[in-house]
Amino acid sequence: MGLFFEILGLVIFLGAHVFVSMRDRRAKLIARIGEGSYKGLFSLVSIVGIVLAGYGFAWYRDAGLIPIWYPPAWTHQIVVGLMWPACIMVAAAYLPGNIKRTLKHPLLAGVKTWAFAHLCANGDLGGIILFGSILAWAVYDRITLKRRDDPGAPPIPVGGATNDIIAIVVGTILYLALGFVFHPVVIGLPAFGTPALGG
Repeated sequence: MGLFFEILGLVIFLGAHVFVSMRDRRAKLIARIGEGSYKGLFSLVSIVGIVLAGYGFAWYRDAGLIPIWYPPAWTHQIVVGLMWPACIMVAAAYLPGNIKRTLKHPLLAGVKTWAFAHLCANGDLGGIILFGSILAWAVYDRITLKRRDDPGAPPIPVGGATNDIIAIVVGTILYLALGFVFHPVVIGLPAFGTPALGG
């Protein structure tokens, strides 16, 4: 049952985000219900999806992992090593500077890095479904961005090296918070020194 809720949550969450890439349908829905209602509905659907996916994944883990393959112990270091730049990329999306100029879409780059790193270190069915589906969505979304001709949300003004320094500091704090607080408290396993998510 855990896998069912995990997959259901992913379908809801990623489905809502895929809908964003369907610009004509999105525009028609906004015209019908209003931008504020659309954003509220999108947020609600996304939260429901995240909660279901998280609850389902936790339920699945408690019932016992279903191994597909057994990642070598060294793959844990991939997670530890790549999560730092992934967090910096995410921060750079909201503190745009030269990092954003180089990556163009640092949030998606950070999500892809996070998903790829965890996919390397988790060989169980639930982990592969979770990280693989998010990686696939991020790749898809990056591709569709090239084809969008509508302006979308107002762009965040791009700064310079100062924003990059702030993004590195904020990203590093996020990285440490995820490793020392979120992973052991929420996931139930410390990120540093042990395999990620039971891998």
